[in-house]
Amino acid sequence: MICCLNPDCSNPLNSNGKKFCQSCSTPLVSLLRNRFRVIRVLSDEGGFGRTYLSEDVDKLNERCVIKQLAPKFQGTWSQKKAMELFAEEAQRLQDLGEHPQIPTLIAYFEQDGCLYLVQQFINGDNLLKELQQRKAYNAREIQSILLDLLPILKFIHDRKVIHRDIKPENIIRHKSDGRLSLIDFGSSKQFTAKVQQKSGTSIGSHGYSPLEQIRDGKAFPASDLFGVGATCFHLLTGNSPFQLWMESGYAWVSNWREYLRSPLNPELDFVIDKLLKKDIYERYQSADEVLRDLTPKQLLALPPAGKSSGKIPPTRAPSLPKSYPLLRILILVSALIMLFGFGESWYKHFRRIQTSLVSRLSQHNTSGKDEALLAQSLKIILGKVSLVNTLPGHENSVLSVAVSPDGKTIASSGGNRTIKLWDLATGKQISSLNGHFQQVNVIKISPDGKLLVSASDDNTIKIWNLATRKQIRTLEGHSDSVHALAISADSQTLVTGSDDNTIKIWDLATGEQIRTLTGHTFWVRSIAISPDSVILASGSFDKTIKIWNLTKGYPIRTLEGNSQTVTTVAISPDGKTLASASRNRTIKLWNPLTGREIRTLAGHSNTVTSVAFSDDGKIIASGSRDRTIKLWNPATGEEILTLAGHTNTVTSVTFSADDKTLVSGSEDNTIKIWRLSQ
Repeated sequence: MICCLNPDCSNPLNSNGKKFCQSCSTPLVSLLRNRFRVIRVLSDEGGFGRTYLSEDVDKLNERCVIKQLAPKFQGTWSQKKAMELFAEEAQRLQDLGEHPQIPTLIAYFEQDGCLYLVQQFINGDNLLKELQQRKAYNAREIQSILLDLLPILKFIHDRKVIHRDIKPENIIRHKSDGRLSLIDFGSSKQFTAKVQQKSGTSIGSHGYSPLEQIRDGKAFPASDLFGVGATCFHLLTGNSPFQLWMESGYAWVSNWREYLRSPLNPELDFVIDKLLKKDIYERYQSADEVLRDLTPKQLLALPPAGKSSGKIPPTRAPSLPKSYPLLRILILVSALIMLFGFGESWYKHFRRIQTSLVSRLSQHNTSGKDEALLAQSLKIILGKVSLVNTLPGHENSVLSVAVSPDGKTIASSGGNRTIKLWDLATGKQISSLNGHFQQVNVIKISPDGKLLVSASDDNTIKIWNLATRKQIRTLEGHSDSVHALAISADSQTLVTGSDDNTIKIWDLATGEQIRTLTGHTFWVRSIAISPDSVILASGSFDKTIKIWNLTKGYPIRTLEGNSQTVTTVAISPDGKTLASASRNRTIKLWNPLTGREIRTLAGHSNTVTSVAFSDDGKIIASGSRDRTIKLWNPATGEEILTLAGHTNTVTSVTFSADDKTLVSGSEDNTIKIWRLSQ
């Protein structure tokens, strides 16, 4: 077959050997520039030209794409602008060289009054076509898309090129390896001082392009990042930003979460929200910034040279050497001791380094005699905190952990709908509890040790007999995922928080719903009950903490000192301190009775996901997306110790009742047991 190159031809395919098109009588061209054989039309540009699938006969008939510019209205502004953009696209592809995820420029020429741009063919479907075939993407797939796409944007932005038309149609997934490629640089522009200072022509796609680009014609790296956010929104929800823009302009950007089929994890929610900021100055400014929030680095706490302040700046954790590990680690420890000297604080620093090294040994699953001896020696030397066991039994992320009051049993839950019970002393799995239909977000063991309570994305709460491991009842009432649980000290009252923005209070013995508390305007993800069961604290994605009278069910006050989403709350054993954490990477301590902020604990390098008080109230443990656990002195705000060992987000931390054990769960699919000596 031979394809007619008349952009207005309604039936361009003709049999081989024909001299003129059988549909429009246009002379047929067998080879463009005596090199490229046009096979068929890929897309129509509405009279200005078409895009064709072609073969390069000079390269063994390798597939390529030919873009044609054949404007109808010679001399018009539209024709001149189209030619300008066409030439700029060729120049951009030439400037960007041969990036494996950007189509390579093969040729650019004029023939028979038309301009032609020939580029590499990407064999695959664009994300819009993918979406139409599958209807929706989940959060993990969106994160994968971001991690694949953002380095391409970093590459072009580093070369001062702004794409200006990021949308699903311009992102193609290779059929061979699943990698993404960014195409259509026809709207791209060189980022210069002139672009920053002067308004230009509005170019881009409505809904996917930000306000500064559509209204003012200005484009920046942050403008492309808005397109990335709009693309993620479209893929997650199935709602076209263009259609939403046609209906209400940019109004959808401020309430984009209302279109979600199910809530996102806090970190991805935060990233997309910041990508979609209407104000460019509130948006991410570079692809690097987004990547940092998506891929937090593994941290190792090291003390500052020559100081004994107790503040420890984080640095990247080194991988353990593969050969002569005992010798190399001992040399490293010795060098660190020499580096920091033998002043009054050296042993404190040494203990911190030892903790990290023990954790790394466990992480790499060392089995040789040297490693075992070294780990045992470090545990003895450390004398403060040691990693005594890692439980790798979960197939997916561990989302929540709990320890029974007698200190004998660990309960854990995660993304595979299963609750697991473990023997804390031996680390052996005792049992699995199955009953939920979706992932189990949080679990709690009642203070009397008789009941286990679990909450899930299936909108239900289940109550289990911990001794018999039998399900007692299912509580239904929430209309969305349940992410927060708290049980009163007398084991009589259960409180639950949900993504339906409500808090429900239940009689734990009967399962009867007592009341519903409303007031939060977004998801309730954390709750805590005071030891006397009078005060209830709740943290929400609406960036507030609410203090309630639990017995009467009325709000007492709202704490609004958080600039970001509140991720977790906890109340001290004496009821005098409320700890809250948020995406701003800090922990705030409050007086829950007065609402006064006491102090802020800062040290994590990413979102704090979990906080817990020791039973004596002298230590706060915090887990974070920076993959570390930090121990704090709540009385002074001083950071005591940093525990590194998890290889992904630490989702949950909890102390045993005797304060001798700390248990942590992580998105690395493991549970770690840490021994604390007094």
